[in-house]
Parts: sequence; C-alpha cells; structure tokens
Amino acid sequence: MCCFSKPLLVAFVFLLVTLPLLVSATEVINECGGSSGRASAAEKETVLKYKIGAFFSILVAGVFGVCLPIFGLKSESNFFMFVKAFAAGVILATGFVHILPDATESLKSPCIGEEPPWGNFPMTGLVAMAGAILTMLIESFASGCLNRSRLEKEAKTLPVSTDGGMEVGSAHTHASQGHSHGSFLVPQDDLRKRIVTQILELGIVVHSVIIGISLGVSPSVSTIKPLLAAITFHQLFEGFGLGGCISEAKFGVKKIWIMLLYFALTAPAGIGIGIGVAEIYNENSPMALKVSGFFNAAAAGILIYMALVDLVAPVFMNHKAQSSMKIQLACSFSLVLGAGLMSLLAVWA
Repeated sequence: MCCFSKPLLVAFVFLLVTLPLLVSATEVINECGGSSGRASAAEKETVLKYKIGAFFSILVAGVFGVCLPIFGLKSESNFFMFVKAFAAGVILATGFVHILPDATESLKSPCIGEEPPWGNFPMTGLVAMAGAILTMLIESFASGCLNRSRLEKEAKTLPVSTDGGMEVGSAHTHASQGHSHGSFLVPQDDLRKRIVTQILELGIVVHSVIIGISLGVSPSVSTIKPLLAAITFHQLFEGFGLGGCISEAKFGVKKIWIMLLYFALTAPAGIGIGIGVAEIYNENSPMALKVSGFFNAAAAGILIYMALVDLVAPVFMNHKAQSSMKIQLACSFSLVLGAGLMSLLAVWA
C-alpha cells in the first residue's frame, strides 16, 4: 500500500520504543552504576508531585506550540516564511545538539562493553545515516506511488482512438494557450508536504517518548527541576516547528487534531511509563542503552535530513526569498535564532 494508517504507524513505533525498555527494566538495579539507594517515603512523594507537574506542563507546552502556527498564522504571509525558518533551526538543533550526542553517549557507554560492534566502531553515525537514507527512500517511493496512482486514474479518463492510440485532443492540452492539464508526473505539492510532515512527526515522537521516560525515572528533585524546564521549552519549540509544517500541509481538521494529540501526548506518556517502572528501571543496563541509543540515532538522522532538505532548502530557495534581500536576511536570522535557542536548552537537558 502507498499510504499507511498514521495512528497504527505511530502506535507501532511507540511500542517499539517502550517495550524493549520495559523488558530491560527487569534487570538488576545495581548493574553498571544503577541506583542502589532507597529514597524515603516523603522524598518519593515530593518527586512524584514534580513528575505529575511535569506531565501537565509538558502537555500544555506541546499543545500550545503546535496550535500557534496552525491556528494563528496565514501560510501565504512573509511572516510565515520566517516562522518556517525558525522551525527549521529548531528541528536542526534538535537533531544535531540534543539527540545525536545522547545517542552517542548511550552507544559508547562502558556499560555496553567493548565487544564488536560496540568497540571503536561509530555505530551512532551508521544508524543516523541509515535513518536519513531510509527517510529519503520513503519520501521518494511514497511520492512515486502517489504519482503513478494519479497517472493511472487520469489515464483511464482519457478516450482512446480506434487505432489504439491516444486522441491528442482528448488529453485536454492547450499548447496555444500556454498551459496544460496533462502533466501527470509533476508531484502534487500538498501530498508531498503531508508525507514530509508525517515522517517529521515520526522522528520527533520517537525522541519525545525517550525523554519522557528519562524524566519519569529520575530519582530526585534536583535532577527533575532542570529537566522539567528544559523539556517544557523543548516541546514548545518542537511543537512550533511541527505545527508550521502541519499548517502548510493543509490536512483536514480531524487529521490535524490526531497529529496534534500524538505529538502532545507522547512525552507525557513517556513520563507516565517512567513513573510506573521507576523502582525497577536501570537506565544504564546494556539493553536500555542500546534501545535508546539506536532510536535516538535514527531519530537524529531523520530530523537532520528533513530539516535541511525539506525545511531549510525550500525556504531559502523560495521565489520570495530569492527576489528580496530583506526576506533572505530575515529568514537567515530566524534560522539562526531557532537553532540558537534550541541549542541553548542543551545546557540544562
């Protein structure tokens, strides 16, 4: 099939991320630096309050971030171009500054060991590259599938002459008028933007679950406080970037709300999972490190590819940007601002 059900796809990825982590949670707590201390009942209660607060804070930030560009901006305006450039910077920094280093730290952890291929081989780069290539192939084959399907449908509507050839006049082509309705192989821009947006959300969702789990299993208030603030702004900026893409893709209202809820709920869902397994989960177990490392590396490859190819390039190669130095400079400033603010969050998380 050319088009997959988005809810099933995201649910499948969600299970792929969480189930191996839950399995690994049954490993010995003290293994490779796991926490051996037992917090008091009062400390646990305080930590739980902060986690519940983080749940709602991150949920609200995600919803607000996605909704702002969808319901508050006109896609035809110059300002929307600046928003897209800002969003591209956010997504780019998310891949390079947040996710890729986390993946490297996980896959290079001494807890995994030095046995091949975990020794000196750059596994993070390999997985990120594979994620980028896979993203490109999905885009290419999905666009090709849609084009071929459209070509077949339109070809069936064209009358065939008695000698087996296509009637020239029936193709509804008006060369003398300077336009044609028979350019079947030109990709439909809105359909491609929808494909791009869904793949982008897929990469973001994978990372959101992982950072939610990391906050949910945090054992102390001192580690939760900076994570709460950083992840809240992280989700706000990521939601802003995703919302700009959703707005431009012109989904139906139902699809918009489905995508909005999937993004907004994944990090809080990760927090809920983390709270549930906090007593037995060991984030330094080899299985947990491998799973989170692989998924983070793949998500980084997806986001970096899409930020550069599907977000940055279209903005700066746009006719408006190419014809106006002011718009080019404004887009450049927005790109750097988005990347800079998102990179700054790495100080805390």
